[in-house]
Amino acid sequence: MSEDPTAYGRKVTANVVWHGGAVGPEDRARLLGHGGGLVWLTGLSGSGKSTIARRLEQRLFARGVLVYVLDGDNLRHGLNGDLGFSERDREENIRRTGEVAKLMVDAGLLVITALISPFQKDRDRVRALLAEGRFFEVHVATPPEVCEARDPKGLWKRARAGEIKDFTGLDSPYEAPTAPELVVGKQASSDREAGLTEHTDAVLALLEARGIVPRS
Repeated sequence: MSEDPTAYGRKVTANVVWHGGAVGPEDRARLLGHGGGLVWLTGLSGSGKSTIARRLEQRLFARGVLVYVLDGDNLRHGLNGDLGFSERDREENIRRTGEVAKLMVDAGLLVITALISPFQKDRDRVRALLAEGRFFEVHVATPPEVCEARDPKGLWKRARAGEIKDFTGLDSPYEAPTAPELVVGKQASSDREAGLTEHTDAVLALLEARGIVPRS
């Protein structure tokens, strides 16, 4: 089956054909003991996406799940190192991440991403790459004022000082998911540690309920 030649506005020539494998998702799931899928954590800078991703990775790995985190900052050290933060570059950043995640999910892995990914259309395009029931959009909806108060990387402070342009949440919009599989962090917990545990538990419960990983 060939890919959509108009995907992301990029033309695929007629002599480039998608080759399906002889081993399917069901075969890999039987071997690994779990299904493949993509947990897409989206939210403002400082919302807790990366922390949730790493905790989720640890919890799943301890249960024997083949899991990997595609961290946005890490990707910009290599694969996406040539991209800036314009709207066009952000779109390409998401496109590349989605394509890599698609291949990893096809290999049977449970993939977790932690990217701001501010635009709904870009997240929807990644969703469309995967089979039904394999994409899990999780909105880490930590309030902007809480994200700014945390500011673990000092980015909000730099953006306020004018050192960073088009900063999501200040001078560039963030489009909250319209129909995510899960929303966490809408009400910031007074105990951040307990809140992070609660958010991680909620994602695990979602994956169990959807049959991606066995119930513990």
